[in-house]
Amino acid sequence: MKSFSSIVITGASSGIGEALALDYAVPGVALALTGRDTERLDAVATACRAKGATVVAETIDVVDRARLAAFLTAFDDTHPVDLILANAGVSIDKDNSSLHDFSIIRKTFEVNVDGVFNTIEPLLERLRARRRGQIGIVSSLASFIGLPYSASYNGSKAAVRVWGESIRYVLKKDGIGVSVICPGFVVSRITASAPFPMPFMMSAARASAIIRTGLARNKPRIAFPFGTKAGVWLGGVLPGGLTARLLGAA
Repeated sequence: MKSFSSIVITGASSGIGEALALDYAVPGVALALTGRDTERLDAVATACRAKGATVVAETIDVVDRARLAAFLTAFDDTHPVDLILANAGVSIDKDNSSLHDFSIIRKTFEVNVDGVFNTIEPLLERLRARRRGQIGIVSSLASFIGLPYSASYNGSKAAVRVWGESIRYVLKKDGIGVSVICPGFVVSRITASAPFPMPFMMSAARASAIIRTGLARNKPRIAFPFGTKAGVWLGGVLPGGLTARLLGAA
């Protein structure tokens, strides 16, 4: 199993990102943390330092390509990165799918897709040159099927899931692992205001434990919990017309 000593986590100010940062924070580990909420990010960084980790934290939006690249490469110069966790994401759809305002849809894809690229691109060639490292891309179980709510969130997460699963084959020869992380419902600011039922809700701490085990084992796909995963799998294998009828779209 792999172990990591220099870790990048975007979206580290809350939810899964915060839980991962706190769990990876041990003496001898260096963390590069980003988020958009300065107060929350500072609190996470302080807690991680109290656990013995070296922490560099900065309030950066992942859509700010140039600023994020400068932050990541400066951190890598001092602490060669061996784990990138592209975790930052948003779910900001309104009225189910935001078809009344395509700027919301475009913003979702900008953060959830371009933000992943902006996180990985600055460090990828450095990892390839060192011939080691792990990349974790946070997608969602919602990426496997067209659900009635949050269309742009679901679509953006589908894009990064398939992209991540595809580049795994390319990067294997360079000694780099790629894991696509597909959570179900996890307690976070995103799920706090969701206007629909959320079965099998899981704590961020439990999600972190599952993710960390999967990354250490270089699992291609880290999908959980089982109940939600089984429901999504069933919806995916059923004929499209039947799935649409079950979801009220036929």
